[in-house]
Amino acid sequence: MSASPKQMLPNGCDHGLPPRPPWAIAEWAFVSRCDGCSACVDACREGVLYGGADGLPQVDFRFGGCDFCGACLAACDRGALRRNPAAKAPPFRFVLTIDQRCLALSGEPCRTCEEFCDNYAIRFRATEEGAMVPVVMAGNCNGCGACVGPCPVGSINITRPLPPGSQ
Repeated sequence: MSASPKQMLPNGCDHGLPPRPPWAIAEWAFVSRCDGCSACVDACREGVLYGGADGLPQVDFRFGGCDFCGACLAACDRGALRRNPAAKAPPFRFVLTIDQRCLALSGEPCRTCEEFCDNYAIRFRATEEGAMVPVVMAGNCNGCGACVGPCPVGSINITRPLPPGSQ
């Protein structure tokens, strides 16, 4: 289920917990360790990190995607960002959804999101009527957000997955 447009923040993330930088530890631990020094924000070469309303770093995908360079991780000396070398999961724990504002779902020719997705998480398939519609390949999505900003109607949403057992 995708979030409705009213629930979405302008940065393409859901209205729940703030979208933290890659490799952020659990939110409760993150807010206790991060002091808002902005070292990670300053280190972000893609410019997708900013100081949020709470004074702590957040991600905004409207202006680009994260390339997982690790500069934010290296800049954080507070332990709020931590890579788990044993984990094969991507540094973000986000889920990609496309809502009904999508031009392709309305019959307009648009494949911008697919063009910006290097991991092939968004593919287009023909319907029985011959229209090309987007399909999210969730297993391919690393949560980089590169598809959010280029979408001409803002229909790409990056949301947090539901906790296990809450469905």
